[in-house]
Amino acid sequence: MTATAPAPSPARAARATAHLPRLVLVLAALLASLFTAASPASAHAALTASDPKDGAVVATAPAQVTLSFSEQVAMGDDSIRVMDPQGKRVDTGELRDMCSGSTVRYGTALHSGLPNGTYTVAWQAVSADSHPVSGAFTFSVGAPSATSVSLPDRQAGGGPVGVVYDIARYAAYAGFTVLVGGAAFILLCWRRGSAERPLQKLVVGGWVTLTAATLAMLVLRTPYTGSGKFADVFDLDGLQAVLETKTGASFVSRLLLLGAAALFIAVLFGAYARRQKTSAAEAVEETGAEETGAEAAEEAKKETSDLAFGLAIGGTVVAGGIAATWALAEHASTGIQPGIAMPVDILHLLAVAAWLGGLVALLVALHKVPDIEREAVQRFSKVAFISVLVLAVTGVYQSWRQLGSWSALTGTSYGRLLIIKVSLVAVLVAIAYLSRKWTGRLGEVRSTEGAEAGATEEEPAEVLAGADVSRETPTGSGSGAAADADPRRAAQLERQRAAREKAREKQVRDADPGRAGLRRSVLAEAGVAVVLLAVTTVLTSTEPGRAAQLETNRSAAGPAVPNRAVKITLPFDTGGQNGKGTVRLELDPGRVGANTLHLWADGEDGKPLDLPEIKIAFTLPAKEIGPLPVAPDRDAPGHWSASGVQLPLAGEWRIDVTVRTSDIDQTTVQKNVKIG
Repeated sequence: MTATAPAPSPARAARATAHLPRLVLVLAALLASLFTAASPASAHAALTASDPKDGAVVATAPAQVTLSFSEQVAMGDDSIRVMDPQGKRVDTGELRDMCSGSTVRYGTALHSGLPNGTYTVAWQAVSADSHPVSGAFTFSVGAPSATSVSLPDRQAGGGPVGVVYDIARYAAYAGFTVLVGGAAFILLCWRRGSAERPLQKLVVGGWVTLTAATLAMLVLRTPYTGSGKFADVFDLDGLQAVLETKTGASFVSRLLLLGAAALFIAVLFGAYARRQKTSAAEAVEETGAEETGAEAAEEAKKETSDLAFGLAIGGTVVAGGIAATWALAEHASTGIQPGIAMPVDILHLLAVAAWLGGLVALLVALHKVPDIEREAVQRFSKVAFISVLVLAVTGVYQSWRQLGSWSALTGTSYGRLLIIKVSLVAVLVAIAYLSRKWTGRLGEVRSTEGAEAGATEEEPAEVLAGADVSRETPTGSGSGAAADADPRRAAQLERQRAAREKAREKQVRDADPGRAGLRRSVLAEAGVAVVLLAVTTVLTSTEPGRAAQLETNRSAAGPAVPNRAVKITLPFDTGGQNGKGTVRLELDPGRVGANTLHLWADGEDGKPLDLPEIKIAFTLPAKEIGPLPVAPDRDAPGHWSASGVQLPLAGEWRIDVTVRTSDIDQTTVQKNVKIG
């Protein structure tokens, strides 16, 4: 920080900050739209595959339904529900854990003898980063049919419960930022602030907010990940189930660490604040007459420094532990390189708290404690600079890890939110640069006009001291006795004293134009910081770019047949005598690579029809592949087969079957099927 930095004019600063309310309103409106757009799609574990696939038509009813996910999920016995066209459940309700290695797969068995028709699969789970995910799809047995089952329109984690839960999440981040940042500001920048009532209220308020928000999320966790009904907060079984999860354990750990934080606050604003007030003369009285005043002052300073060092170490451990409760339960704990991502996330959260929380503490000090030293502001400027460097390094790593590609930066909700967050950080840094100039202005005022400013500030204090002396005269004399005899008069004198004190503080604040400019710029920083913290909260509940692209690619690929034989039946009519019948085709295993083909021909009477000639061709129009002809061998009357039928790519293939019943009667029938 340079003491000779040129300061912006008060008029220019006033014009710059006059637009702050409008800017905050615009950003708030944008944020509201982001909440609306991002919340319904805040899935984190993506459904990568299912068997049967979405929209598949299978020849026979499957024995079970399986789901595959991009990362670990928590599921219960009722997490996968399969319903027939009438809405009746046809699954056994027993969850099957089929995970192996890096494959995350769960399934549920179906009852035997299911009739043809369209079946609905509804599923719900909690992803490894603590966010609920859900979805639904359909498949058909034999042929699609009408169904009375409507797909659920409520996303997991949505509705009124989701809104309250998201508010609690924002309050938790804000409380953590104020608690850690306010305490760091006192210990690193302005130790005398530990005895100032406004800063004490600020830090304690952060602790209360974080504690209340954590308790709210703990009791809301059951309805948030389940039914979405507020009444389920009283479900003790559900609460017990939450406590057994990683998220529940992180909440309990956070509450225990907040107990340690309460002890830290008690020492900071108790013993440490009293030592800050202790004078060298009082130290002489306590240590005895043998020590000189200088020795007593040195010993008192050493004891205070030792206590400050202990508070700094203990506070860092507690703050890091609280930050770890987020890192161990959310994005950082899943995906690639979690062993590196979790420590990086802890550093990121601590840097955010030191910068933004310290900014709030500085704003409170500038407005409520007008005689804050310029050295404290300069020290905070250095702390903020280091915090921004840490944020830049950790933020770049987190962005690379969560996005995975440049296209995800603009092609996913996570990437677009990240762009908004980076833009807000840039605005915040620009305003901080303005604050840095005002801090330089403070140095000039104190260095060149110190004597004049000191005289200006001391005069109201002396007047106030005289007023206090007059109020503290013995009760038996003059106005003191009258005040004690008349409570109304005493209350009036107290109001006058408070008014004089407020006027003195305002006079001190207004006497330093540099301090007034700094207050305005810090207020602007705090306004942007509030919006930045809100965007960060939305970002943490939005599906990362890697998972979003994986899910998009899966949707673009379209539904495909399950990993079993493709069976189709095609009626034909060549127009000649005995020219009507059906062909039944079976392609096994019905996927990319080599397949075995079987074909049966039946006449109108259902008996095998021995055709003079039959030809088959496969075409993939989307890739302009084919037709690929297949000449099956006759195995028996009405039965042909071919082995090694190669299908090179997945997609929607058209199967053309050419049937000839006489020398002149011939027709071609076709069917589109999905090949996985």
